[in-house]
Amino acid sequence: MMERLPAVVGNDGVFHLSLLDYLVFGIMLVASICVGLYSALKARGSVTTTMDFLLGGRHMPILPVALSLLGGVVSALSILGNSAEVYLHGTQLSINLLGSILGIMAVRNLTLPVLNQLDLVSMMQYVELRFNSMLLRKMVSMCHLLFMLVYLGICLYAPSLATSSITSLPIWASIISMGLMCTIYITLGGVKAVVYTDVIQTLLMLGGVVVVAVYSCIQVGGLQTMWDISYQGGRIQFFNMDPSPFVRHTFWSTLALGCYFTLSTVGLSQSQFQRFSCVKTVHQCKWILKFFTVGLLLLWGLFYFSGLVAYAIYKDCDPLTSGRIEKGDQIIPYLVMDKLSHLPGLAGLFLAAVYGGVLSSMSSQANSAACLVWEDFLKEYTYFQHFSDTAATNVVRALSAIAGLLGMCLAFLVAQLGQIFTVAYSICGALKGPVEGLFLAGICMPWTNKKGAIVGLMVSLITSMWLVIGKLIHGGGSPPNLPLSTEGCPENMEHFNTTLTIFNNLTSITNTSITTITTTWSPETSLMDKPISNTLYHISYCYSGVVPIIITMVVSGVVSLCTGPVPPSAMDERMVNLMCARLYRHVWKHLKADDFARSDWKDEETAPTSLITVTTPMTESEDNVKM
Repeated sequence: MMERLPAVVGNDGVFHLSLLDYLVFGIMLVASICVGLYSALKARGSVTTTMDFLLGGRHMPILPVALSLLGGVVSALSILGNSAEVYLHGTQLSINLLGSILGIMAVRNLTLPVLNQLDLVSMMQYVELRFNSMLLRKMVSMCHLLFMLVYLGICLYAPSLATSSITSLPIWASIISMGLMCTIYITLGGVKAVVYTDVIQTLLMLGGVVVVAVYSCIQVGGLQTMWDISYQGGRIQFFNMDPSPFVRHTFWSTLALGCYFTLSTVGLSQSQFQRFSCVKTVHQCKWILKFFTVGLLLLWGLFYFSGLVAYAIYKDCDPLTSGRIEKGDQIIPYLVMDKLSHLPGLAGLFLAAVYGGVLSSMSSQANSAACLVWEDFLKEYTYFQHFSDTAATNVVRALSAIAGLLGMCLAFLVAQLGQIFTVAYSICGALKGPVEGLFLAGICMPWTNKKGAIVGLMVSLITSMWLVIGKLIHGGGSPPNLPLSTEGCPENMEHFNTTLTIFNNLTSITNTSITTITTTWSPETSLMDKPISNTLYHISYCYSGVVPIIITMVVSGVVSLCTGPVPPSAMDERMVNLMCARLYRHVWKHLKADDFARSDWKDEETAPTSLITVTTPMTESEDNVKM
């Protein structure tokens, strides 16, 4: 059994939530769960098929789906991890907001027009249709399922860590209680319960973080004071243009991280694919993307802002260095209890916001895991083909419950790893990156064939898992933090005064720079976190998902060219991006002029309709692709 982290200790002893905090937390949590249960009970008469359970009948309203999409992407990991990263490593990470906009554009113009006009339930069906391989479909589905379960564990562990920081509730008890609550309303209501519960939980996240960030900023002296302190502490940096992939955060690495994150979690994720599939048209999907983008920039911006505020407050008495907290991810919960606990109910509100983040993400992932297992593995067997709609829906309910329970088990494993932010991106990128590369190869590289797809996926999986395991073993994902100080901690003041006297005497004698227990930082000092050695294991975690995508696309493309590329005459244009298809036909026409001369058609106008079929939805999508 995993040991519980000790409660965070303040100047006067152990922190405790007040009765009002528990009341606020309980009301918020119960309200959130009641919305899910109400949606489940209300939909019981209409949820008669697996399509209703998994996709809400494809006729849900846009705004709730957009908020559900946001809640499924922005988890407790973001609340705790993003702020901790800024606190420890500075604002360079915030450039991923710019990268996120680029990723949203890629989703809007590449993946959304292709995937969402095929009327799929499992996104992995695209792989079978594109490459005519059931084996390949099962391989990518297994990878995606493993990613979902690991992510479920991360989502459960993050708020449990926060809870252990500000209450006496053990981590294991928090994991079990949250996992069970979420599993109950997922099992009962399906995607409708998930969507409407996500609305409450997303608004709860926003409100809780806004209150904490704004009030903390007021306490520190306002925006200008907070900014000046952060600048002097080396936390303000946006344009570190170092091209080295071994530097933790640069302009290029964080830009790539933001682009990858949104493309991965929004455009190529089963859980978010189901959100888009809850509405009827691609045009509605694009409106969902617009609402989502605004919400993502707002929430992530608040998380980064919270990290700067926390640094400004603890610039002279870092809780991590002084041993008040065990991990950097606990910095914001500690701030709430240490500096804001005098405000009635605020600690309970923040705790509810963190719980809201985990419940929204966990519900999305568990529901989608059940969808993949049913659609990609069980549905094809003769035994299940004879099931009625009601029986099939009950099987999916049971699968949702099993996914929630497995996520609880994996949360205990995640607790043994390092800082959750880095661990999450490293492991999830290694598992999901190869699959995403395969989708992008299928959509953007029309010549890719089945052999190339299989080889590319396997090479990328082996390489990415080797790198991430090596990173965790060799410590490549844990570069030093920016300077932190304990100079102002009450218990160190007397010792500090003695040290300062000795320091001044030594300085006057040697006239050299001597480092004391307190580290100072100037803006002129290099802000780059240079690892001790530059090996493949020390590549920045920001590239953990980008590298496998590149490997998959390059290997699959080259192998396909060597083994016989798919000719334009055999290409199903519904499965590829229209611009890429046209470019490929143009190149093929010039490189294969003799073949074209012997064929039955010489250009698109005379092409056989049986070979190049553009359906009505595709025509609509083509119009919507134009920015």
